[in-house]
Amino acid sequence: MLLRSRLFRDYENVFTRATGLPLALRPLEYWQLEHHDKTNENRFCALLAKRPATLAVCLQSHADIVQHTGITARTETCPFGLTETAVPVRLGQETIGFLRIGQVLRRSAIQSDKTRAAAKLKECGVPFTGGIRKAWETTPIIPRDKYSATVRLLTFFAEQLSALINQIVLEQQNAEPPLVRKAREYIEQHKMEPLSLGAVAHASGASVFHFCKVFKKTTGFKFTDYVARVRLENAKTQLLNPSRRISEVAYDVGFQSLTQFNRMFKRIFGQSPTEFRAHLHSRPRKSKAV
Repeated sequence: MLLRSRLFRDYENVFTRATGLPLALRPLEYWQLEHHDKTNENRFCALLAKRPATLAVCLQSHADIVQHTGITARTETCPFGLTETAVPVRLGQETIGFLRIGQVLRRSAIQSDKTRAAAKLKECGVPFTGGIRKAWETTPIIPRDKYSATVRLLTFFAEQLSALINQIVLEQQNAEPPLVRKAREYIEQHKMEPLSLGAVAHASGASVFHFCKVFKKTTGFKFTDYVARVRLENAKTQLLNPSRRISEVAYDVGFQSLTQFNRMFKRIFGQSPTEFRAHLHSRPRKSKAV
């Protein structure tokens, strides 16, 4: 909802035009490079995304910054020497996502910076030469004081987004029956566990018959279809991580068999998990050809 909001789209456009940097709004669990294929994507990072070894380092760096970001913005330097920042967006007392900016240098590069970047690339089997070196050396430079001011502006914007999503959620809660809201919350909390219709109906405070009638009328889905969709949306996010096996994802999100997972995934999204992942991996090659 926030990504589709006029508030975010207008701010993203103005921010990129004013700073020359891409701005991303991502959920907590996002296993892909934040700015991949976005306008003004860092060229060096785009090249790293095409190599499994360097992509793994970048994904781990992104995961680390999210893990260590609390209720305030956090700025870190990646193993290749580039600075990036995560600014939390909150729903009530809970962080639901992050505004992400980067990747930049906060000073003109000196020889030791290049040496460290070259050493890390060497560990990944990539020489610090040619296009890789040129892309790193042309990374945007934003002085520390200007970068800090930019992060402060993003913090103000994150507060606006938090206010917007809190208002949206409050309106939704007032619009849907309490039993449906309780059921949604229960399903979200227990989506990775076996879920029975009876248990969810009980948690919502209604009989099974009444629950099924109201839930289908409000959401447009049968109970089993709704649960499957919640789990499959979670699976799509996890499948973006190339190190996760499909079977691991299937069981982690709550499916009891890989066959059932594959069948439901294809029924809901029109392609198998393998095809979904292959399509993601084909995007950089297609971009390169263009």
